[in-house]
Amino acid sequence: MTPVSPVPTPTPSPAPEPTSVPVFRQILAYGSILALAIAVVGAILGGIFAGGAGVVSALVGTAMSVVFMGITAGSILFANRFAGRESAIGAFFGIVMGGWLLKFIVFLVLVVVLKDQPWVAPVVLFLSIIAGVVGSLVVDVVVVMKSRVAYVSDVTLPEAPRDQ
Repeated sequence: MTPVSPVPTPTPSPAPEPTSVPVFRQILAYGSILALAIAVVGAILGGIFAGGAGVVSALVGTAMSVVFMGITAGSILFANRFAGRESAIGAFFGIVMGGWLLKFIVFLVLVVVLKDQPWVAPVVLFLSIIAGVVGSLVVDVVVVMKSRVAYVSDVTLPEAPRDQ
């Protein structure tokens, strides 16, 4: 009697990566370069116009911008892990809205904490945050415009009928 070989079971293939993932990774990479440039320019100009407090304020403002940009892109990248599941839409929007709520709360806490600090130059801090926000919007627009993602992506079409 010959032994019966087990029927090979197909290994499940991993879910395909959503097409937005490379776009957000590129946004994070370019945003990091932008943040470094804002930190250097802001620290130099802050040092010239406001001394040591200007340097610290420029670095704190840049760090705030980087954290806020990172929370947005990071929450979307994390939420994309749920793509393809039945609860994907609810999980996606819950994670992204939670990230925005987190940013809002962190911003309010930082404003209250930094408001009366003697080592903060408010104008330099404000201009660094504005430079980071406007710069991250420019990065988002440039990366999305240059990305080659179809208008309808991540769609699985039905199989064509076969002639018999």
